[in-house]
Amino acid sequence: MSYLALARKWRPRNFSELAGQEHVMRALVNALQTGRVHHAFLFTGTRGVGKTTIARILAKSLNCETGVTPTPCGVCSACREIDEGRFVDLIEVDAASRTKVDDTRELLDNVQYTPTRGRYKVYLIDEVHMLSTHSFNALLKTLEEPPPHVKFLLATTDPQKLPVTVLSRCLQFNLKRFPPGMIFKRLTEVAQAESIEAEPEALRLVARSAEGSMRDALSLLDQVIAFGGNRLTAEDTRTMLGTLDRTEVYSIVEAISSRNARAVLDRVDQLDERAPDYREVLAELAAVLQKVALLQAVPDLQLDEAEDIETYRRLATALTPEDTQLFYQIAIIGRRDLELAPDTRAGFEMVLLRMLAFGVAEPGAARVAAPTTVGRVGAAPRPATAAAVSATPADSSSPEPAKVAPPAASVSNAARPAVSSPVGPQDWHGIVAQLNLVGPVTQLAAHSELVSKQGERVQLALDTAGEPFRRPSLEEKLAQALSSWFGEPIRLEIAMAQAPDTPARRQKIAAEDRLQNARESIENDPNIRAMRDMFGATVQPDSVRPAE
Repeated sequence: MSYLALARKWRPRNFSELAGQEHVMRALVNALQTGRVHHAFLFTGTRGVGKTTIARILAKSLNCETGVTPTPCGVCSACREIDEGRFVDLIEVDAASRTKVDDTRELLDNVQYTPTRGRYKVYLIDEVHMLSTHSFNALLKTLEEPPPHVKFLLATTDPQKLPVTVLSRCLQFNLKRFPPGMIFKRLTEVAQAESIEAEPEALRLVARSAEGSMRDALSLLDQVIAFGGNRLTAEDTRTMLGTLDRTEVYSIVEAISSRNARAVLDRVDQLDERAPDYREVLAELAAVLQKVALLQAVPDLQLDEAEDIETYRRLATALTPEDTQLFYQIAIIGRRDLELAPDTRAGFEMVLLRMLAFGVAEPGAARVAAPTTVGRVGAAPRPATAAAVSATPADSSSPEPAKVAPPAASVSNAARPAVSSPVGPQDWHGIVAQLNLVGPVTQLAAHSELVSKQGERVQLALDTAGEPFRRPSLEEKLAQALSSWFGEPIRLEIAMAQAPDTPARRQKIAAEDRLQNARESIENDPNIRAMRDMFGATVQPDSVRPAE
């Protein structure tokens, strides 16, 4: 008994079974319903997205014995023969194997004759971009003025190689790649219909490996079934596909976010036991960081169904947006430079250590948004009284966040006793500096001002600049931090109000003062004055930055 591959068995037979290409389906259905069917269609897109499948459905719609319809019956002789690939009036041509002009002329010699069985003679030319220039010239006249009984359906993965004279004579439809979530949903339906017991994670791995191709996904599913039998596990699927367990990538990101070099190297040791391709590991790492950055920019963004959404949300909270962007850049540059390393593992370790060395945040450092500038990553500290002139103009309207370290005299939250003395609004700045907040919750605290503390009740006034950070999850984190600091449960109440004396405003004023002092220092510098007098030099005010 012959076995029919899943990619062929589950190929859509009509437009209602087609998924993911609604823009193409809508146009073709409307054309068939109104009788305005063009004589030449060009379907473009990457492999396995449905180009020839749509062309065959269109051929059935044109030749179904029930009439020209967007819903072919599928049971008449014409529909069955087209499904089986033996309909005499559907001429399928692989342009990759018939590129010569003589082949094209031979094909077009029969265009003038009426169909043998069907209503239309349909020419389906796959990979049409492989035709030679002379073949396109031979096809051009017929494509421009074909007989009324002929339809041309062209398919290609590379439309840029087609002459504009051909493109201008076709209706062009660009088929989209399938998102992993849609592929995962389809694979789940196929597995259930085939009575295959499959773990969801196994199907997610197949969906990601298909890279947007539904046909590749079904072919990979066939391969996984052959490897694991009628029960598909994530471990077997990962072994067969040679892919990396993304949970290992998550653990690496978590170790980096905690600034734990020992934990990072331990993760590399565990990873090395599987002899992975470290370029692919860095690619997976960059992909994870990209999703994290999306969630940090839009917290309520809905990711694809095939993604581990909760893990991404946890990482988005653990990392700062600055660190995420920096780590992503280091990952993709490290992937490019990995072949220059003495060995791939050493290069991979150096990429991860570079993330630890150049991270924006330090362990336990609270991050408060303020219009002050920081030096280049990795630069040595300079005296606080010195001023520096940047080689490139700086945009003082787009300041970077500043690091705010807790005072040396502060004690850790774990060792802090309960606060018995009254706390007033003037104490809020010192409290914020000692809370050791990290991430967006820092912005919520920095743009707030203490109104009062009465027992367990703490009232804060939130400045309008901090309104984007007023989210239940961040308020809960701030309440937990305050509970640890005060040594008692805290019930937090936040109201929008004018708050002129927030930590963020103080830092803004301090940054402006430092910038003004730096500019005055430059103006009064003897060397600058000498260059101005001798060479007519000028100082661009926007290029002056205060030293760290």
